[in-house]
Amino acid sequence: MAKVIDADGAVVGRLSSLISKQLLLGEHITVINAEKAVFSGNPLVVKKRYLEKTHRGGPHKGPFHPKCSDGIFRRAVRGMMPKNKRGREAFSNLRIYIGCPEEIKGGEKEGKRSEDLNCKFIVMKDVAKQIGGRA
Repeated sequence: MAKVIDADGAVVGRLSSLISKQLLLGEHITVINAEKAVFSGNPLVVKKRYLEKTHRGGPHKGPFHPKCSDGIFRRAVRGMMPKNKRGREAFSNLRIYIGCPEEIKGGEKEGKRSEDLNCKFIVMKDVAKQIGGRA
């Protein structure tokens, strides 16, 4: 049975580091509500950083950066995994969903939440729409 984590209001970096550690321990992880995770910091700077990433390279050679919320979250977790066979195998145990599928019930809330932040933040859904992706 996979462990279900609700990303609603969680800070992306903190949650992705917790998830990567659990994946390396051999757990199967399912993340729901990925579009409701937040980036801490000035919203304008965050949007600008992700917009610049998507415009790098060419359309045929890359680098290719995700524009959707689940892809952005997946790439954040992948960046914290080791770049070897063990990391790739552990990363294959991760499932990320936009919203909450009917077959998955509830989920644990882990990591620091947006209610606990004393700084500005932006929801991942808004970043994805700004760079041309869907939710």
